[in-house]
Amino acid sequence: MMEWLSEMWGGGSAVVEPATARDAGRLALLHARSFHRGWGESEFEAMLTERNMLVHRLRVGRKIIGFAATRVAADEAEILSIAVEPSHRGRGLSRQLLLTHLGHLAARGVRSVLLEVEENNRPARRLYDRAGFTIAGRRERYYRQGSGQELNAVLMRRDLS
Repeated sequence: MMEWLSEMWGGGSAVVEPATARDAGRLALLHARSFHRGWGESEFEAMLTERNMLVHRLRVGRKIIGFAATRVAADEAEILSIAVEPSHRGRGLSRQLLLTHLGHLAARGVRSVLLEVEENNRPARRLYDRAGFTIAGRRERYYRQGSGQELNAVLMRRDLS
C-alpha cells in the first residue's frame, strides 16, 4: 500500500526509460524550465517519432522529472539536450540519466558521442567531465541570452568503444 502511495505522489526511486509521444508536453515544459529558449511540444513530438533519435525520460513514481535527447548517425551521436527538473537537481539523478542513456547508445553501436554546453554552466560541465567527456573545441558567442549577452559554447566528446 505504501509503495502505491509513494508512486502516486511522485516518490520512489528514479527510473530511466524510453520516452513516448505522450510525453511531449511534459518534456517541452521541462526544457522551458531549464533553458533560455525552450523547445515546443510539437518539436518534441517530431523528435519522438524520428527513427534516428533516442529520447529517454527520467521518472520518479509517475512524475517525469528529466529527459535526454540524442540524434544518432551511424556510429556517432550528438546529445541535443539533457535536463532535470530544477527541484530535483543536485541528487545525482542527472548522472544516472546520462550514464544510462550512454549505455543505450553504446548498445545501438554508437562509438562516439558529441555535445555542446554553455561555457559557464559549471554543474553541466562537471557532470560531463565526470562522465568521461573531454573538450574537443569551442564556439565563440554561440548562445544569445534574452539580455542580448552572447556566451561561448564548449564542444565535448566521449568515446564509447
